[in-house]
Amino acid sequence: MNTLASTLPGAANAPSPERRPLIAALTLIAVGALFLWLQVGWRQAALWGVGAALGVALYHAAFGFTRGWRWFVADRRGDGLRAQMLILALGVLLFFPVLAAGSFLGMPVKGLVSPVGVSVVLGAFLFGVGMQLGGGCASGTLFAVGGGNTRMVVTLLFFIVGSVIATANYGWWSNLPQFKPTSVIDLWGVLPALALNLAVFGLIAWGVTVAEKRRHGRIVASARGTDAPARLLRGPWPLVWGGVALVLLNFATLLLAGRPWGITSAFALWGAKTLAATGLAEPAGWAFWQVPAQAKALAAPVYADVTSVMDIGLVLGALAAASAAGKFAPVWQIPRRQLVAAIVGGLLLGYGSRLAYGCNIGAYFSGILSGSLHGWLWLVCAYAGSVIGVRLRPAFGLENERVADSRGC
Repeated sequence: MNTLASTLPGAANAPSPERRPLIAALTLIAVGALFLWLQVGWRQAALWGVGAALGVALYHAAFGFTRGWRWFVADRRGDGLRAQMLILALGVLLFFPVLAAGSFLGMPVKGLVSPVGVSVVLGAFLFGVGMQLGGGCASGTLFAVGGGNTRMVVTLLFFIVGSVIATANYGWWSNLPQFKPTSVIDLWGVLPALALNLAVFGLIAWGVTVAEKRRHGRIVASARGTDAPARLLRGPWPLVWGGVALVLLNFATLLLAGRPWGITSAFALWGAKTLAATGLAEPAGWAFWQVPAQAKALAAPVYADVTSVMDIGLVLGALAAASAAGKFAPVWQIPRRQLVAAIVGGLLLGYGSRLAYGCNIGAYFSGILSGSLHGWLWLVCAYAGSVIGVRLRPAFGLENERVADSRGC
């Protein structure tokens, strides 16, 4: 069995920065910010910068929701799940009071609160399977693409395809039984909602820790880098650094965009615009794209869409981080079974994210921070799908990482 340390960016001594891709990434980030400021406004330029910062944080901390779940399912390693509970706890402390107020310094804000229903159950489950076969969640796919992982380029392409197929099927899944969007902030008030959420996060973290100690006899630490200031630009970062950065940058997104961070709506938009531009279909006539918000996004240029701008910025930020760490080295040969896994996983990710009204970011991370009950249902169903996905990985030539001494004390 391989050690987990060998799978993490920056586990070995970091090589010298790769100047050409680093300069290219930084130039594109700077030029993009100036363009957006002139064409849309300073908020859009700032959100582009937030997206780039998210890419840096995700890459340097190797903060993957997919990997954290896989470690626990396959080997009862709990550090990834505990980190997720930490960021959720920090997040609700920041988000709930502001969302309850409805504005911040005159800027209206609202959460990502979605319906709770059958489509969420199906979609989140499919997403959970897809994230393990495809090799990443929504945020993980983007930062891996920016970091030079060519298999994840395939996953992203079919993520987009799956998203478009789901929008074409909108008439079916939108009519499945569901309850109206419900926010625990509105339902119970800020303090009771905070208390209950924090208690559940603590309970999950405790349960994960108990399970890990039963398997390994101790909490097993991963190679995560050091707290040295020199690591800030070149990485690797401790997992906690990355988690705190995600919370703060998501909060910045809320204050700048008026709503929390999301990712996958942009994939459906990119696919629909591609179909329209090539003449292969007219998505504007589909029911999904006749919903006012979607119709407006489809009619506007891509650079006017907040999610698209942040997604592209995230990829460039990850490219800059990988180049600064000296780890941008694309490998163009992909084993056949892993290629099939990327295709199947991408399709499931794309289709599932639309059925479930979001992904691990928009539905799980930002959904729970928004107080949405839908976010908790997404977590349970996506985790169940992830269990199946982990079991399927070996059939596609994909390894489930385990610590070398899994029964050490």
